[in-house]
Amino acid sequence: MDSRVRRAFYIGRFQPFHLGHHKVISEISKNVDELVIGIGSAQDSHTPENPFTAGERIMMISRGLKDLALQYYVIPISDVYRNAIWVSHVKSMTPPFSSVYSNNPLVSRLFNEAGYAVLYSPMYNRTEYSGTEIRRRMLSGEEWKHLVPEEVVDVIDEIKGIERLKEVAMKGDIETLE
Repeated sequence: MDSRVRRAFYIGRFQPFHLGHHKVISEISKNVDELVIGIGSAQDSHTPENPFTAGERIMMISRGLKDLALQYYVIPISDVYRNAIWVSHVKSMTPPFSSVYSNNPLVSRLFNEAGYAVLYSPMYNRTEYSGTEIRRRMLSGEEWKHLVPEEVVDVIDEIKGIERLKEVAMKGDIETLE
């Protein structure tokens, strides 16, 4: 019997964590014992593309996955802006893993070149299960809550995420007093 732990890596920005992410992680959980979930661009927050902090995204993921019987680690990973060292940077921030799940061509290529098995996961209703689409709906007042786990709605309410997103997305110059 093989006693090695099958541990994989999966990365996303999770702005916000949505049902597409949940479904992918649920499918991955059928093939691994443990999953390292990397929060990409962890240094970014308070912008229209990245409104939530790394800590808030950890809350969303941890609460959103409570229904899964999976051992996982949520690790914030800041950008290094140098593809040649990015995999080494990720490895320095995470528990060891032997495979990577990604549909991102650059992420797949970098891990492949570093000798990792890269596996692709199916995409689920990508037109709606998209952080960009969910943030657009939040800004326009359209219904979005059905696209994320209920626990994520609670986190976004708790941190006043809609108000923040609307504030950081405001266009135009702010006049300053002279």
